[in-house]
Amino acid sequence: MLTTSLTASPASPASPASLSPRRRWTVLAVCALSMFLVGVDTTIVNVGLPEIGRGLGTGTRGLAWVVDAYTVVMAGLLIVSGALADRFGRRRVFRCGLLVFGLASLACALAPSLGTLVAARAVQGIGASMLSPVALAIVVNAMPDPRERARAIGVWASVFGLSMAAGPVTGGALIAAFGWRSVFWINVPVVLVALVLVAVFVPESRGRRGRRVDLPGTVLLTATIGLSVGLLIEGPRIGWTSPPALTGYALTVAAVVGFVLVEQRRDEPLMDLGLFRRPPFVTAVLGATAVFVALNVTLLLNTLHLQHARGWTPLATGAATLPMALGATLCAPWAGALVGRRGARLPLVLAGGFTAAGGLCLVRLDRDTSVGVILLAFLLIGIGFGFANAPLTNTAVGGLPPSRAGVAGAITSTARQVGAAVGIAVAGGLVAGVGPTGLAAATRPGWLLVAACGLFLLVVARAATPLARKGVDSVSNRGERSVG
Repeated sequence: MLTTSLTASPASPASPASLSPRRRWTVLAVCALSMFLVGVDTTIVNVGLPEIGRGLGTGTRGLAWVVDAYTVVMAGLLIVSGALADRFGRRRVFRCGLLVFGLASLACALAPSLGTLVAARAVQGIGASMLSPVALAIVVNAMPDPRERARAIGVWASVFGLSMAAGPVTGGALIAAFGWRSVFWINVPVVLVALVLVAVFVPESRGRRGRRVDLPGTVLLTATIGLSVGLLIEGPRIGWTSPPALTGYALTVAAVVGFVLVEQRRDEPLMDLGLFRRPPFVTAVLGATAVFVALNVTLLLNTLHLQHARGWTPLATGAATLPMALGATLCAPWAGALVGRRGARLPLVLAGGFTAAGGLCLVRLDRDTSVGVILLAFLLIGIGFGFANAPLTNTAVGGLPPSRAGVAGAITSTARQVGAAVGIAVAGGLVAGVGPTGLAAATRPGWLLVAACGLFLLVVARAATPLARKGVDSVSNRGERSVG
């Protein structure tokens, strides 16, 4: 995830070039650990939703908020967190994010009610927004050599893909052994270890020129995302044409218009709206959204179908996603290599084809569908997810000058989280109030949506440049100032 400036300044006594190779790769390991934590927490809760629902006495819509409170807040604050880190110091903001994330995880584990859990998950999202973009900037600042930096970013992309896919497996194992609260307890010791490692190994750094924080833009962006996702979750319950829904539509439109007007008038806007005049950038942002819609629809529908309709345990449900995790883990670094050699088009075609094939495998899902077909579908979707992330980021930043590449990556990262929130909201709406016997049939539109997301990636592939080097160079040439 890219949100801040992305290279080191020339060597100086306090510059990243003075770090030993072992120290530089230790910085990568520490930051990747934190990134893994954020990625896992985006998906680990999915497999535990039925147990959380039974424990707190809530239905599917309430459970959708447990997931989306985290992703909506994270999406709204990703860019501003990067700006804060550039201004006040990346290590400082990173440690603050770890602390907030750890305390919120503790509150989630102790939550006595749904409302408390949703509020704690929102605070978790605040902490996560200070980790994922800032950690990557720390890593790239520690790697002054372009080739070493490229390898580090490849490792980073692999960790990110693995973390998202490993969440359900980890969650299933923890819930089977210790109950649903353990998916939050597990964060606490990891955060404590990360805080110690950051204090010992990670140098402080700042952007060459700290950006001002766009508070009005941040509020309006978060309101737009929250209102949109809230309507998707609550629409089936309140009625799509009811007065509350109509009010929600009006507020969403007002937030969007207000955001555009505010951003056009600011010298240092939260988002560079001029980027949206570039068709490759727009399609890459929409593609990133589509990928995460597909992933999260798959994870939620998989959890509810296998546990409610087939009576599987959380452990078995998590284990069923192992093919997805395997596909994502193997194909993420392969996608990065393909982008480097041949550009973004081929891996995007592969991502779209495999994702669409996985969704189509399950469009006739019923209670008698063989486990082999389900596992094959998960493998195909995991392969598609693994191939997607590197070329989408490359397409978003390709051809941009250094001054705009970072914010382009930031918007793409935000789009991923928006896609995650929308995917959960849509999947939850499809199966809300449906009993076990009708659950499989109720999921079928969701699998068509997954296939449609894959087909859309083929459209994105047509807009992608066949040459990757421009995008890589754009991202690589951002200026930094190391301060410790």
